[in-house]
Amino acid sequence: MTRRDTLVLLAAAGSAAMLLGALGFQHLGELAPCKLCIWQRYPHGVAVLIGLAALMISVRLLPALGALAVLSTAGIGIYHTGVERGWWEGPSTCTSGEIGGLTPQQLMEQIMAAPLVRCDEVPWEMLGLSMASWNAVVSLALMSIWLMAMRTHAA
Repeated sequence: MTRRDTLVLLAAAGSAAMLLGALGFQHLGELAPCKLCIWQRYPHGVAVLIGLAALMISVRLLPALGALAVLSTAGIGIYHTGVERGWWEGPSTCTSGEIGGLTPQQLMEQIMAAPLVRCDEVPWEMLGLSMASWNAVVSLALMSIWLMAMRTHAA
């Protein structure tokens, strides 16, 4: 395995670990995600897929796209941190399932069954950083690994 492949594998595995951690907090720790938490997951999924492609195709574009993916989740994490800390206002809407065709009774049942999760509350933190903040920190570290992979020539 080349150094480039090792770096790609490390970066993609880091995003996979972030996704697994988020799902663990959600399903094992029973911490329902807010809208911004969900948004932070998508770029990690994309980074994992890019990593798989980059292990099969050795072009510089793929690690650059991996870096861009984790940079985007870091940006969302920073935005979410600002919402949590009251630095700026977050989204005024919440996510819900499809409501078209529901009766008023079914709609009320769906609303009542949905967990109340606010983007401006910190449900868990470690060393003074929330999950959103940790996502930003780890994602910026993963970005540096993607950039090293991009600069490393495949043998």
